[in-house]
Amino acid sequence: MARAPFERIVTEHGPTVLRVCRALLRPADAQDAWAETFLAALRAYPQLPVEANVAAWLTTIAHRKAIDVLRGQARRAVPLADLPDGRSTLGLPAEPDDELWAAVRALPERQRHAVVHHHVAGLPYREVAAIVGGTPEAARRAAADGIGSLRRTLSGPAPATHRAGPSTGPPAGPEGDGRVDPGADGRSDGRTDREGARR
Repeated sequence: MARAPFERIVTEHGPTVLRVCRALLRPADAQDAWAETFLAALRAYPQLPVEANVAAWLTTIAHRKAIDVLRGQARRAVPLADLPDGRSTLGLPAEPDDELWAAVRALPERQRHAVVHHHVAGLPYREVAAIVGGTPEAARRAAADGIGSLRRTLSGPAPATHRAGPSTGPPAGPEGDGRVDPGADGRSDGRTDREGARR
């Protein structure tokens, strides 16, 4: 089985790897992580077994590069006036909007990586578990929790309960306390007018 030229690897898997990087990092950092991923892959490619899962191999490298970037950001001071990240469409037709990526990046770390590696990179949970650690079942659960959180975040707050319209309870009395208001005949619950007067 012949090894594919590395240029073909970049062409076939480059867009997916960039999506993974963009889901884990800010756009400007994602570009750097993408470049670092393929630079490292180029060096290691001659030793990669021919039968290896190239997508999982590249995603693993991208995962490590993203972790390096995030650790570096945690050690660096954040400037008070930072320029906004530019949006890149390199190799990414119909790229989802930044609101989605921001929501993905806001997930807890394990959920974020499980969602990205399974739903963005398309890796089976077995491969996801090999990258992030743990069992395939734990990776599946983390991805499910992450997707549930994304749905709640992106759907917005639940609409308030509509209180207008006819009430199912008894009509409010003059004091608005829920007591039955006497009808036209002066009776409310079967008592006579005389009984009502004695009260």
